[in-house]
Amino acid sequence: MQAPKTNAVKRNVIVSSLVVATFVALVTAALTLGAKTADPADPADAATGTATGKLVRDDSHRLGAAGTGEVVLVEFLDFECESCRAAFPVVEELRATYAGKVDFVVRYFPIDSHANAVNSAVAVEAAAQQDKFEEMYKRMYETQAAWGEQRESKASVFRGFAQELGLDMAAYDKAVADKATLERVERDRQDGLDLGVQGTPTFFLNGKKLEPTSTQDFRDKIEAALNG
Repeated sequence: MQAPKTNAVKRNVIVSSLVVATFVALVTAALTLGAKTADPADPADAATGTATGKLVRDDSHRLGAAGTGEVVLVEFLDFECESCRAAFPVVEELRATYAGKVDFVVRYFPIDSHANAVNSAVAVEAAAQQDKFEEMYKRMYETQAAWGEQRESKASVFRGFAQELGLDMAAYDKAVADKATLERVERDRQDGLDLGVQGTPTFFLNGKKLEPTSTQDFRDKIEAALNG
């Protein structure tokens, strides 16, 4: 989990042990995280994670087929975040297990310290406008090791992904250049800040912030929500 650099960010937190349980390569590192915004829009809701209007909007992206709507898992993520990449296969496993039962919602939360966090989110959003959200979402994590943690813009790399996916490139370029696409990404991030999101990945299950201690604990909490 990694945290945004903002003037309001003050205290530190420790990365979710979900990543520890999933990828041995990340077990040995405890990542130091910044804290939440000093003045969320609704402090009570931000503290409890119950500001559902900010958790899922009408235009929020969903992975796979819609579930029943009774159990909703929301992830705030950054495509350049290594912890998000480590969580990616766990989410894919959960999707396979709970297809049609759980709604999996994705929200953008680009981290300021990642040079291509915004670029990658804008590229995914541009692809989403051509109904290729999930394909580009997966491509980002599958290739992150090749383009992540670098200071120069990788917008041309992401454009290459769009070409490989067969997108209308004129429409893609127009979407990337359109300030409305960036505003869509930033709206997700602001919702996360208002909810008290401190870093990525951050999950909410049925409106409550989820802090699983292992992959099995993640499953157990979903099972409890389904059977609740």
